Amino acid sequence: MLKRVIYIFLLLISIKAVGQRTSSSPYSFFGLGQQFSSQTVEQATMGGLGIAFTDMYHINLLNPAANASLRVATYTVGMNINDLTIKDASGSQSSTSTTLSYVNLGFPLGKKAGFTFGLKPNTAVGYSLLTVTNDTNGDPFEATRFYGSGGTTKVYGSFGISLTKSLALGIEGTYIFGKTENNILSQRINTQLGTKNNEKTVIRGNEVKLGALYQKEFSNKLKLSLGTSLKFENELRTSGSEYLYSVLIQSSVQEIPRDTLSSSSIKGTVVNPLKLGVGFGLGKENKWYAGVEYESQKALKVNNSILTNAAYKYGNSSRFSVGGFYLPKANSITNYFDRVTYRAGLRFENTGLLVNGAGVGGNFTEIKDFGISFGLGLPLRDLSNLNLGIEYGKRGTINNSLIQENYFNFKISLSLNAVGTFAWFQKLKID
Repeated sequence: MLKRVIYIFLLLISIKAVGQRTSSSPYSFFGLGQQFSSQTVEQATMGGLGIAFTDMYHINLLNPAANASLRVATYTVGMNINDLTIKDASGSQSSTSTTLSYVNLGFPLGKKAGFTFGLKPNTAVGYSLLTVTNDTNGDPFEATRFYGSGGTTKVYGSFGISLTKSLALGIEGTYIFGKTENNILSQRINTQLGTKNNEKTVIRGNEVKLGALYQKEFSNKLKLSLGTSLKFENELRTSGSEYLYSVLIQSSVQEIPRDTLSSSSIKGTVVNPLKLGVGFGLGKENKWYAGVEYESQKALKVNNSILTNAAYKYGNSSRFSVGGFYLPKANSITNYFDRVTYRAGLRFENTGLLVNGAGVGGNFTEIKDFGISFGLGLPLRDLSNLNLGIEYGKRGTINNSLIQENYFNFKISLSLNAVGTFAWFQKLKID
């Protein structure tokens, strides 16, 4: 009974907290915010692999066809601690944030199918920057603060089924929702009144993804895996308002609105083009795995939206990942560390965001992201496991008056497993 209470308590806490995700990246200022890849801690610590990888104990967020391999009921929750250092040509500053990453439930449906559903982040806005303008004598003249919050979240359901011993297909449906807010507050030195530009945007939409997974096991137990995922073009509906008004600033936290200088509202769309992913891997079940993956997508299209800004535009995006895991001896009873899963991976991304840091002309710079990750899968009782990981990454550049981000992500997830489709909720038998 106590175990069931813990499961339900963790589920309720996770659902409440997943909507509180924030970002500290200045690049989350642009568009819908910082984009997050759908991946668990286990996948993230292998460089983001998942299109061609599957096992019976873990949920796969990248390829719905992988649900066909699920053989135990699984509840998983993930958390991320981000230590971020941003720098430009003149200096640097640091920040730390702790956020819940995802909440997922998965169940086997017979011996050939599986179903998962849950919440996962899609984009996040969360930044606070201060710039000071000096006069001709070099004295501070005007201070401007840029800050924003919010983001979008995905609610999804995913189904996979094995058509043959080697081939599985899957489908995933997702509903996307959220709100973002961006503010620019400017004040001249020795004046009480300032001006504030406030933008609020509501985002709604849905998407559909298909997946396929082919696995072939040879006589030496070596397994070949080929996977593909296809997310169809989808449209996000945006509606928002923009206000420019004067404010009376009495302290760093108290602003009293005064006169509205201008206001407008607008409805638009953000079109996400078709996204294709392919993966290849080799390994032995419960022993080792090594794989490579590639994803690509055409540029997002923003139509009549308040999210449009001349300082940035979208281009084609892509991800290349390489990684894997090693498990010394899954059934060892004498050495705990022989049952620990060791993971590692590399990730190279073109984010698809191009920013004009100089603010003049068409000098746009593509924002790239690189990450290297390591992780451990620590076995617990009843097939459950605790997954730990660390990722070092670099995003952006100081060229073209832009910002470079160096970050450490400490990742942790708890995967609670039980045999049977609804094993957590089955009635206890008394001998």
